[in-house]
Amino acid sequence: MAKMTENNLMDKIISLCKRRGFIFPSSEIYGGLANSWDYGPVGVELKNNIKQLWWKRFVQSRDDMVGIDAALIMNPKVWEASGHLSNFSDPLVECKKCHTRFRADQIDTSKLCENCGAKDSFAEAQMFNLMLKTFLGPAEEAANVVYFRPETAQAIFADFKNVLQTTRKKLPFGIAQIGKAFRNEITPGNFIFRTREFEQMEIEYFIRPPKTDEDWQSAFEMWRKEMMGWIKEMGIDTNKIHEVEISKDKLAHYSKRTIDFEYEFPFGTKELYGLAYRTDFDLKNHSEASKEDLSYLDPETNERLIPHVIEPSLGVDRTVLAVLCSAFDDSNSDRVVLKFPYKLAPYKVAVFPLMKNKPELVAKAKEIYDSLRKNFMVAWDDRGNVGKRYYSQDEIGTPFCITVDFDSLEDGAVTVRDRDTMKQERIPVSELKDYLTQKLNF
Repeated sequence: MAKMTENNLMDKIISLCKRRGFIFPSSEIYGGLANSWDYGPVGVELKNNIKQLWWKRFVQSRDDMVGIDAALIMNPKVWEASGHLSNFSDPLVECKKCHTRFRADQIDTSKLCENCGAKDSFAEAQMFNLMLKTFLGPAEEAANVVYFRPETAQAIFADFKNVLQTTRKKLPFGIAQIGKAFRNEITPGNFIFRTREFEQMEIEYFIRPPKTDEDWQSAFEMWRKEMMGWIKEMGIDTNKIHEVEISKDKLAHYSKRTIDFEYEFPFGTKELYGLAYRTDFDLKNHSEASKEDLSYLDPETNERLIPHVIEPSLGVDRTVLAVLCSAFDDSNSDRVVLKFPYKLAPYKVAVFPLMKNKPELVAKAKEIYDSLRKNFMVAWDDRGNVGKRYYSQDEIGTPFCITVDFDSLEDGAVTVRDRDTMKQERIPVSELKDYLTQKLNF
């Protein structure tokens, strides 16, 4: 890859995302909303491909996993039992001159205010709860206060009994969910890395209460390897991945062990995914708070027990960003390419008529386009010259481009151009489906 400053790389990625329809500033026509983003026509395809591949890999391809899709707003008692109302906080400081607020653990309060330059202007740090509050019903009063979920995990614990009764799963087994979560972050930023509205892919994997540390460590290690396998499948540069053991004094209140998978983003090395051993904290607390029996009955020993939990937690938006950073390549000064793994590419193939003002070429190209759409995600492009069309498809990561020319009308073949090598070859139209299936490894 050509040399560039890290900030310059991030600027290029953000610019490409806006220009090519990956990600837009939310409500931009009204001036936008700080750190809110919308996925455009190409971006939503990339995002959906990531989610679908995750679901296939971790739910549909395993016999020890089931999924749910729970509500965003839950009974507030859920968050009391989980500890979020009392523990889900960050330290906040405010500049007394400009009233800008910062996370106290991310700035040096002895220095000048980053916003206004004032000296010795910071008030004493206070804890700020990250739960996003709203009201159910017409009256905005305390009795109607509810919260948008700050994570998808608690719905899994709250639904544990129902899932167990309807699936009859035996330990060990997991419950997975993909869904939105909300956190009233003090300092969101770095594009889609940290936002107040985001999407998670989470698993709660239930195991027997361990008799020795080895019992839970084996399940933990299994999921550590699974997460590394997922990272490789996404085409994320593993040389930029670092596994960080979280020290005991920094562990979340529910965790006995946590590993962060950090990635070298252009703006710094930051958390991409997390893997935690939550013990029996959640089911035990929800069982006590709700007065519902959330135990597991062993069908072989008739023993009742509260399962322990291993939690792989993966952010959708952070995955998108890491994938974009890893795929971005401008080493060729003439073009920018997003070298996505084929399975992630928003479009698998693009079809062009050599000239859009020649009806016979357009008709033949449309025929091929309509035929391939039955099996692949296909783009149609007849703007400008063919060279510009190639480069625009490179920028959205389309693996193959098909051009219908005048020879195609005579010999029944088309030119197929490879995104990564730029090599071209003539392929008979009758063989296109098999050719692409083999190349894309579908």
